[in-house]
Amino acid sequence: MRELNIGPASEFDDPGRKIIAFDGVEVGVFKLGDAFTAYFNHCPHMGGPACQGKIIAKVDEAIAPDRTSKGMIFSKTQTNMVCPWHGYEFDIRTGVHPGNARMRLRPVKVHLSTDGDVIVTLPDARERPAA
Repeated sequence: MRELNIGPASEFDDPGRKIIAFDGVEVGVFKLGDAFTAYFNHCPHMGGPACQGKIIAKVDEAIAPDRTSKGMIFSKTQTNMVCPWHGYEFDIRTGVHPGNARMRLRPVKVHLSTDGDVIVTLPDARERPAA
């Protein structure tokens, strides 16, 4: 395993991200509120750069009591990233696709140092997703 210092947490927007490339692998590091998460930049659908897409609130459909649509609304509790290749969405906090819990991004360990820097721990090459 290898630890990489990504820089001060204060340099991240909220919500925000940085994409890092090291030793042949790309990782998306995200800030949402006070939390940081990181994922391999590899969409499980078709291998696209999932972490490089838009960051948006999850879109839900409001349903009336008679089961008709009241239109689309933005979630106040869930923020997603959208893979730019085919529009697959993943929850920034969990890496899980909202419609299929078995489809998820591969997480990468991330923590804050005592100095307030964001530290990513990359696994050994054999533990990384295939390109």
